[in-house]
Amino acid sequence: MYNHMKYGAHSYLFTDRWTDAQLHILDLCRGLGLQMVELSLGDDVRFDLRKTGDHARSLGLDLFIGPGGAWPLECDLSDDDPLNRRRGLDWHRRIVDQAAELGAVCYAGALYGHPGVARRRRPPVDEYPRTAEGLHSLADYAAQHNIVIALEPMSHFRTHLVNTPEQLIRLMDLADHQNLHALLDTYHIVTEVRDYRAAIRTLGPRLFGIHACENDRGAPGGGIVPWRAVFEALVEMGYGGYIALETYNSTIGDFAFERGMFHNVCPDGEEFVRRGIGFLTEMEQLVKDSSRRTSGHPPSRPDAARDSSA
Repeated sequence: MYNHMKYGAHSYLFTDRWTDAQLHILDLCRGLGLQMVELSLGDDVRFDLRKTGDHARSLGLDLFIGPGGAWPLECDLSDDDPLNRRRGLDWHRRIVDQAAELGAVCYAGALYGHPGVARRRRPPVDEYPRTAEGLHSLADYAAQHNIVIALEPMSHFRTHLVNTPEQLIRLMDLADHQNLHALLDTYHIVTEVRDYRAAIRTLGPRLFGIHACENDRGAPGGGIVPWRAVFEALVEMGYGGYIALETYNSTIGDFAFERGMFHNVCPDGEEFVRRGIGFLTEMEQLVKDSSRRTSGHPPSRPDAARDSSA
């Protein structure tokens, strides 16, 4: 039995900051056949939460939330200072409140620490336990609002805490809450793992979502990410979760430069989606058909994956 994967995109393909004037992007994404859109919240992001949430629901779009806006450095669940850990929990709870008002399904990211903080030291023995304590509290709070918490491993250039699926599993086991899940980013783990198939299998049923782009943050296909291995692992485990294209639009002022992207990989968000989703759905179908032939079942129609997301 194969589950249909749900494709989406991050709003950063189209805009640097979500506002009430960006609602048309939801229409564009639905017109491109997407089923999910991810928005980034933060202290500098202001818009009518219910208006955006209502419009997304009217289009049949699920919403993911990430902490991509202004996020005070001291608000960190892993910080050495217990006061800052408390500030971090309070900050994330406020984002969960906003996610709930939006009607979002998930709050995802490197919520265990603060992206950009990579401490070059031997980790203190209590770093994971204290971080896990905060994550347990956050997961419990989010569960009360029907919001899934999905934790994203990031490269060692962005964080020292969780770079690999194995580290994430260890942290989630310590946190011990059923509302903690995983989000795997194909860009971040390219510097951290040698076997994408094994990485996905490690996360298993805890995998809730995937950020999909190439090793240069460009559209999937043509880079070094082993997409066939990715989809073989997903199909083997019957994955029916979300796969969202993520990068930064490189034509919006200095937006991409400010985010540490110095190549022109996304001059056109709409074209990025078309290319990326076209490649991913074809790869999904190829792997599923190969699996069916191996198991003695006939292949499905070539356009079946696209039909499922239209």
